[in-house]
Amino acid sequence: MQTSAGAPRPITRYGTPVLHRRCAEVTDFDDRLVQLVADMFASMYAAHGVGLAANQIGVDARIFVVDCPDATGTHTVATVINPVLHLPEHRELVTDSEGCLSVPGQHADLARCATATVTGFDLDGQEIRLDGTGTLARCFQHEVDHLDGLAYVDRLPTKLRKQILAASAEHPGVGAGAAQDA
Repeated sequence: MQTSAGAPRPITRYGTPVLHRRCAEVTDFDDRLVQLVADMFASMYAAHGVGLAANQIGVDARIFVVDCPDATGTHTVATVINPVLHLPEHRELVTDSEGCLSVPGQHADLARCATATVTGFDLDGQEIRLDGTGTLARCFQHEVDHLDGLAYVDRLPTKLRKQILAASAEHPGVGAGAAQDA
C-alpha cells in the first residue's frame, strides 16, 4: 500500500450523532484506509492529543490511533482497526483526570482499569495485540468507548456531565492545553 502525508481534519464535538453510536467494522484494507489513518494521526497531533478515534473526525469506522506513554514512560504509536478491549478479571481501578478532544477544554476524574489489552488489526490486515499500563491503558479504554458510542463524560454523574458539557460549549475548540486529551 502507498502511504501519504495526512491532513488534519476538524474534530467532531460531543453531540454530533456519529459520536453516539457504535461505529461500523472495517472490511477494506486499501489505500483509502491508509489515507484515513494518516489524516487521523495528523488530526491528533494538530489537536495535541494522545489518541483519536475515527468518529472524532466524523468517520463511522472502528479505528483508533494512539501516540501515548505507558506507566514506564515508553511511548506506543499504533493504529488499531476493529479493536476488541480486554480488561483483567481482577480489575485494579485508578482514578485520574481525563479529557477528550471532542469535549474541548474540560477534564474530570474518572476511574479506569490500570491495565488493558486491545486486539485487532493493523493497516495490512494482520492481527495485533497491544498491552497497556498507565495512561496507555486509559487511552485504550477511552478510544474503544468512542467506537462504541460513548464519551468519557457519559460515564460521569449527570450533574457533573451537564456542567462539563456546558463549559465545553463555551470553549472555542481544540488547541493548546489539550495535551492529555484523547
